[in-house]
Amino acid sequence: MSKLAIAEAMIAHYNAQDADAYVALMTEDAVEAGYRGAVLRDGKEGVRQGLKAMFAQFPENRAEIITGYELGPFAVLHEKVWRTAAGEPFEVMSVYSFEGDLCSRVEFIR
Repeated sequence: MSKLAIAEAMIAHYNAQDADAYVALMTEDAVEAGYRGAVLRDGKEGVRQGLKAMFAQFPENRAEIITGYELGPFAVLHEKVWRTAAGEPFEVMSVYSFEGDLCSRVEFIR
């Protein structure tokens, strides 16, 4: 599976609010962070718990992929995200770094 296809699968799991399936595509020490900045969720379990908390807070949360790219061990997705169905969406660029076929880091540019 391509890195882009894996990142797209992660978004499908995110939209299904399936934190377990999302982190199944990550390394044990994976992190989610701001771009070149602070870590938001640390380790596979930290990502799982962080997503579960966010899904509980925003049960209508979803992301739409506008476009995606792949280069070497990286995939980049331009996404539009809604926290609520009636809310104003925001756009984000997400940079997925891979070790083999598992995502080791996701950095968000917003």
